[in-house]
Amino acid sequence: MKYLLLLLLLPFGANSIYAQNQSPEQRLEELGIVLPEVTEPIANYVNVVRTGNLLFLAGKGSRNPDGTLITGKVGKDLTTKEGYEAAKSIAIQHIAVIKKEIGDLSKVKRVIKVLGMVNATPNFIGHSQVMNGYSDFMFEVFGEKGKHARSSVGMGSLPVNLAVEIEVIVEVED
Repeated sequence: MKYLLLLLLLPFGANSIYAQNQSPEQRLEELGIVLPEVTEPIANYVNVVRTGNLLFLAGKGSRNPDGTLITGKVGKDLTTKEGYEAAKSIAIQHIAVIKKEIGDLSKVKRVIKVLGMVNATPNFIGHSQVMNGYSDFMFEVFGEKGKHARSSVGMGSLPVNLAVEIEVIVEVED
C-alpha cells in the first residue's frame, strides 16, 4: 500500500524537484512555450505596477496561441477543461509581463496572490477546477515559488465576453 501511495505522489514531487533544479526559462523551453509579445493596454491603465519588491499585474483575459480571445461562458459555451486551458493561457501572458518587467524569471521569489474570475453560468460550480489551469502552470514553471494564495469566483459577465480573467501579485528580488 505504501508503494502505491509513493507512486501516486511521485509525479507531483518529481515535477516540484525538477522545476526547482531548472530556471523558469529552461522549464518554459522544455515545455515548448514561447512567451507572447507584451502589448500595451489600449485603455488608461498599465500591465504592471511595481512597488518595492511587489509586482501587481493587471487582469489579463484568456487568449488562444494566435492571440484571439477565448470567449464564452464556462458551463455553456466552454467545458471545464476548456476553461482550464483558458486560465493556463493567462499564466503564459502573465509570465511574459513579468519577464518584460524584470528581465530574468529567476528573480521571482514567490507568486503571492491570484484572483481568478470565471465567466460562468449561474449553476456552474467548477470555478476552482478552471483556475487550476493557472495554478498548475505557475507551479510547473516556478516550482514551490509558484504556489500561491488564490480566490476563484464566478462572474455573470466579463469584458468582451472573456471566458476567464486573472490578476496576480508577485514578489521579486531587488
